[in-house]
Amino acid sequence: MITVSEKAKERILELKQIENRADQDNIRVSVKGGGCSGLMYDLGFDSQLTDTDQVFEDKGVKIIVDRKSLLYLAGTTLEFSDGLNGKGFQFVNPNASRTCGCGESFSV
Repeated sequence: MITVSEKAKERILELKQIENRADQDNIRVSVKGGGCSGLMYDLGFDSQLTDTDQVFEDKGVKIIVDRKSLLYLAGTTLEFSDGLNGKGFQFVNPNASRTCGCGESFSV
C-alpha cells in the first residue's frame, strides 16, 4: 500500500483543479530504470487502468500502481514539501537502501 500525507493530498487536489482534471483522473506512481541511483520515481495523472494495476486509496486520493512497481513501492509514503530545501513531491520509501541527493532516484 502507498499512503499520502495531508500536504501531498492538498497539493494533488490543487493540481487537479489547476489542470482542470476530471474526477476519474487519479495519481499513477511507477518506478522506471534511470537516475543516478538506478531507479526513478514517475508520478502523474492517469485515468486508464491495465490488468496489472493495483489501486489504493488514502485520504480520498486514489493511487494507481502497476504490479512491477509495487514491488519497489510497498509501504511508501507520498509527501509534499514547499520549504526552503526544495519544493515538490517526495517519496519516503522504506525499501530504498540508497537515494540520490535530490531524492528522485533510489536503489534497493
